[in-house]
Amino acid sequence: MTTFNSYVPKRSIKLLECWINELHLEIKVTKPRKSKLGDFKVIGDQLIISINNNLNKYAFLITLVHEIAHAFVFQKYQNTVLPHSRSWKLTYKALMLNFLTTDYFPDDILKVLCKHMIYPSASSYSDISLVKVLRKYDLLKKHTLSDINIGDIFRISSGKQFVKGNRIRKRYKCIEYSTNKVYLFHPLADVIKVND
Repeated sequence: MTTFNSYVPKRSIKLLECWINELHLEIKVTKPRKSKLGDFKVIGDQLIISINNNLNKYAFLITLVHEIAHAFVFQKYQNTVLPHSRSWKLTYKALMLNFLTTDYFPDDILKVLCKHMIYPSASSYSDISLVKVLRKYDLLKKHTLSDINIGDIFRISSGKQFVKGNRIRKRYKCIEYSTNKVYLFHPLADVIKVND
């Protein structure tokens, strides 16, 4: 089984291992999943956390602490509270406070992460500012829809091409190039810009 140690900042390992041992957690590093960065499950008596292996060390640490907070809440309340309840938010904030220094995160991430932790959401992916600053540290540089200009043509992994349109609330209205059908895209959708 792959250990998580090589996926997080070195200074964080000791405290993470302490929590993992206290909770008797099994940590699995998995292939990337499109719908989630990590998850927490209970199978029988075993508490299991899985985290995608394509996250940079800062995103991995944030995701791992998010899931460890779920484990602590489960240990205390079992299934009597909702997954992202007030209890989870307070636990997540308390755990993350241990890492909110430049010993663990670069200044640019720390600034955005501190704001995020005031009202942490169920998914760090919903905080566009946090995702953008974390992506700067990805080994494989990707473009997101928010990186390109309105009117630019882009392609997605399926090969379909689109023209980027205006933002409508939280998403961009984009037109499929060959069919003129309208699609709404999240600003952080991975895209490939098509050269003019």
